[in-house]
Amino acid sequence: MELRRKSAIITGSSGRLGGAIALALARAGCSCVCHYNSNKQKAEQLVEQIREMGAPKALAIEADLSKPRKIEDLFEKAAEIGTAQVLINSAAVFSRQPLAEVTFEEAQRVLNLNLTAAILASRAFAKQITAKFGEAETVVGKIINISDVGGIRPWAEYVLYCSSKAGLNGATKALAKELAPCVCVNSVAVGVVNWPSDFDEEEKKRQLSLIPVRRIAEPNEVTEAIIFLLKNDYITGQVLNVDGGRCI
Repeated sequence: MELRRKSAIITGSSGRLGGAIALALARAGCSCVCHYNSNKQKAEQLVEQIREMGAPKALAIEADLSKPRKIEDLFEKAAEIGTAQVLINSAAVFSRQPLAEVTFEEAQRVLNLNLTAAILASRAFAKQITAKFGEAETVVGKIINISDVGGIRPWAEYVLYCSSKAGLNGATKALAKELAPCVCVNSVAVGVVNWPSDFDEEEKKRQLSLIPVRRIAEPNEVTEAIIFLLKNDYITGQVLNVDGGRCI
């Protein structure tokens, strides 16, 4: 896919990684819809950065992705800058609870945002693609789901988070089959990009000892993998680990 002059929707763009993805897409020539939930200031600053880079168009849109109607609203508003041909499902919540502390409400919150919202966003995306291109026989759309190594090698005390990311990897493969040949769907399983706030220096050292390259990722190392998948029309249904070898 030629990314220049394509429109992209990036959910969770007010986060560090989501923002880096939006900037990478803008550098590639995409118009960007920068979704946010509550951090309006960060999203609008991101839009300003994108406009200063000379990207065709940029727009910040608020939506609570735990509410299905808000997802539909997001895509309706995003159409202002054209039918999106790229969707990055980056919005997520990182949640740690020992099993004994898991509640039904917290399970709903984590799974709804990390998994269900990505599936419903993909549905809205596919609907717009079909409306514009019909039953295309060539690739006209790309979906990238931002997953996590925890969905491949789960951790204790993160059952909700790891389950949501494992589910997202499964959804990636199912959607790749269902939406072919006009939409490619892939997942990027990211290792550590930011340290969790509750990690002390001892825990950071322990985590680094588990990563063969002995360091955490730079955001550009993730965004370069995303751009690679977006440009390649013969890769679909794959989970690409960008984890410094953590899953080996």
